[in-house]
Amino acid sequence: MKKIFSFKNLAWLVVTFLAMLVINACSKEDFKDGSPHVEPGDPVFASISTDSASGGSVVTLKGTGLGDMRTIMFDKGDVPASFYSTLNTETALIFSVPDTALGGQQNIVFTNSIGKTLTVPFRVLAYPSVASVSNYDFTEGSQITLTGNNLEDVSKVTFTGSTDEITIISQTKKELVIELTATEVGRASLNITNATGTITTSQELVNIDKAYQIFTDSYGDGWGDGSWGDPGFISTTEHKTGSKSVGKTYAKGNWHLIGFANWWPGLASDPSYKYLTVWIKGGSADMTLYLTGDKRNGGFGNNDQSMPLNIPAKTWTYFKLSLADIGLWAKGSPSNQIGFWIKGPDNQDETFYFDDLLLVK
Repeated sequence: MKKIFSFKNLAWLVVTFLAMLVINACSKEDFKDGSPHVEPGDPVFASISTDSASGGSVVTLKGTGLGDMRTIMFDKGDVPASFYSTLNTETALIFSVPDTALGGQQNIVFTNSIGKTLTVPFRVLAYPSVASVSNYDFTEGSQITLTGNNLEDVSKVTFTGSTDEITIISQTKKELVIELTATEVGRASLNITNATGTITTSQELVNIDKAYQIFTDSYGDGWGDGSWGDPGFISTTEHKTGSKSVGKTYAKGNWHLIGFANWWPGLASDPSYKYLTVWIKGGSADMTLYLTGDKRNGGFGNNDQSMPLNIPAKTWTYFKLSLADIGLWAKGSPSNQIGFWIKGPDNQDETFYFDDLLLVK
């Protein structure tokens, strides 16, 4: 009986010991996020890897008493930052500058689980950025919407290489509306300045008034319809710029084209022009149109597929084609016909719309 009792006591001691190990392990590990348990302390600043950075940058704070931080706040606008709790130790904390942080000098406030705070001065570099524009073409008085980031404090917009300021109509963090005034600029990017600094956009705007116009709200001088099959028609319901476009219904299975013709004097070769630009609105499905021209190597409407244009369905798409690549005058000058043809369409008649067909310098 005494031996049995001793064995039971030993077994109970082993179970208790194992339980204590589990409890001790749990006390050192936060199973929710995998971060080690570090006691909160009285935070003291030692260094920061950089005192200025843009959104998305990773920053390291060093010091003492940095354990168990719960929040990081950029105090200009109270913007919270994400951080790596699994890497939070008593002496270091790694975090990211939020993309939504407002630009300029401010404080970052670190708060731990017992409410102790540490305040560190920091400058957020929030340069303006432009991801897209509502239109690449403008005339005097046109309004264009720029979509991007850090646009709420933009103070100045100019054409690159010009001092002419462009009027700011409205602005938010993600959107800037500008109004274009009369200018001698023919084609240029934009310089945009906010509290952080100045950037130059990758997008270029084109001054319609300074371009060679094949079609805008009407046919340009000497130009008219030269389509095969059903003629092109002027639309007042569909347009990208101004109030009109030219539409073309391509008949099912007929390989038709829309043509722009200038029989006299024609379009003479001019090396000062660099691009052919056009807006095209697609049909019921994604399709391909092919650029054609009577003085291109492939000839006009002669099954030339060397310049395909992929047209998304039911939306306006901008094309900026290098005249050096097009070979508009490869077989001589002047050019008298430019067009866009389709293989098919196969399923049904399809209508496309064309606006701002231009040559730009």
